[in-house]
Amino acid sequence: MAAALSYEDLRKQARQLENEIDLKLVAFSKLGAGIKTPHAAHPDTVPLLSGEDTFEAMSLEIEQLLNRLTQVNERLSEQPVSGAAMLHTLQRHRDILADLSRDFRKTNSQRESRREREDLLRGSESYRSDGVNNRRDMYLKENQHAHNSDRLLNEQISIAVETREHLTSQRQTLKRLQTRFNDISNRYPMISSLIQRINVRKRRDSIIIGLVVSLCTILMLVYVFS
Repeated sequence: MAAALSYEDLRKQARQLENEIDLKLVAFSKLGAGIKTPHAAHPDTVPLLSGEDTFEAMSLEIEQLLNRLTQVNERLSEQPVSGAAMLHTLQRHRDILADLSRDFRKTNSQRESRREREDLLRGSESYRSDGVNNRRDMYLKENQHAHNSDRLLNEQISIAVETREHLTSQRQTLKRLQTRFNDISNRYPMISSLIQRINVRKRRDSIIIGLVVSLCTILMLVYVFS
């Protein structure tokens, strides 16, 4: 039974555990320093057991060994003390346990810090990538706005050109009508003379009507003020 183990048997267990933990801590430290977290990987290319999984499994194994060593040291401390050499041996085992525990925590802490730094760098790269995409979208929008402005400007220029052509056509039509009227007047002088007489008669009638109206107005004023 484990309870019946002697002092020498407990010391032997302690030394075996210390040596085993020391060897595993060396491999554990190398593994923690060599793990590289991939930024992106295809599911088919990801191994079934990654470096992170191996690290976690070894961490759990070393933690269990440290717990066993702690229990062995506690049982050693319960043994009857038989001199200064035994006290020195017990203190030596406690110091080794403290050193191994400190190295274990240090490796875990370093790995955690490295993982946080990698996550931060990965986040920064993602942010920069998003910033580049945003600038690209802005440039595309500006290009689209410029294209739309050019299209509207071309449409306005086309409308102005069509309006100018329409006005030019109307002007030419009026010139042709005026030319035709002049030709008719020159070809038929009697019509021109008749038009002139009509205009003279219209002016004369206008003068007569104006004189009659003026006379009537004067007579009314004389009547009113007399």
